[in-house]
Amino acid sequence: MNKLISTVSPHFHTTRTTQKIMLDVIIALCPTAIASVVIFGWRAMLVIAVCVGVCVLSEFLFEKLCKRENTVSDLSSVVTGMLLAFNLPVTIPLWQAAIGSVAAIIVVKQLFGGIGQNFANPAITARIIMLVAFSGEMTHWIAPAGFLTPVDAATSATPLAAMTNGTELPSYLDLFLGNYGGCIGETCSLTLLLGGVYLLIRRVISWHTPVAFIGTVALLSLICGKDVLAQLLSGGLLIAAIFMATDYATTPNTKWGKIIFGVGCGLITILIRFWGNYPEGVSYSILIMNILTPYISKLTRSKPLTGGVKP
Repeated sequence: MNKLISTVSPHFHTTRTTQKIMLDVIIALCPTAIASVVIFGWRAMLVIAVCVGVCVLSEFLFEKLCKRENTVSDLSSVVTGMLLAFNLPVTIPLWQAAIGSVAAIIVVKQLFGGIGQNFANPAITARIIMLVAFSGEMTHWIAPAGFLTPVDAATSATPLAAMTNGTELPSYLDLFLGNYGGCIGETCSLTLLLGGVYLLIRRVISWHTPVAFIGTVALLSLICGKDVLAQLLSGGLLIAAIFMATDYATTPNTKWGKIIFGVGCGLITILIRFWGNYPEGVSYSILIMNILTPYISKLTRSKPLTGGVKP
């Protein structure tokens, strides 16, 4: 050997790019986007468009201003915009949706170095920021309106709020199809599950975190004597477990790490749902576990067989 070539990682290369992965996620989210318009009307489409547009524009302008390589083409900002929109009520003022989008891209993502450098999921963190800043608008729910019905329809309690207040719940079929009040992208369990199956088939995500997350919620709900199926089909559990708790940058990359992450998310979700001041705890559970991700990854990483061996 005349020349020793030394390079930094990665040493294994694949044809699967960030853009292709994000495109798969967008495809998986499209059925839920269509369902949101069918359930809540035309304004759901407008909220999604504003969030996606502002996210893309924020990333483009910030990188131009900072003279960084432009990453808009990787489609990650489109995914962030869609996920944020799915976590908003259909009645949210558009200017507030725009502020949340700017916070997601610039504050949570770009200020920490851009894609792969952020410590927390941008969409989830932006939603929490909006819950604090615009609590009234972020908790104003309406009953399903339909595509041609104005969005000023009658207000409606979410299933989780109904369970907390002891009022009547929608039927299991309505919960599965999304025929109840809630965030525009969290109600239709059918399309969320279809998107999850697509991502599993495409190997964009693995089963470890979603199964651990959903399974923990189911088991603890059963132990606490709650309606297990209603707990699984209500709130943001499915969209969080499938699309946000599986984020590459902010969750562990080991199999056991993914399982621990999912169990932790499920435990915190149940603690907040059953004993907290908020009926839903999914967003906070993911943010807390995002903070713990480096420690989980360190705890569960494999040790080299020859590590620490002295000559």
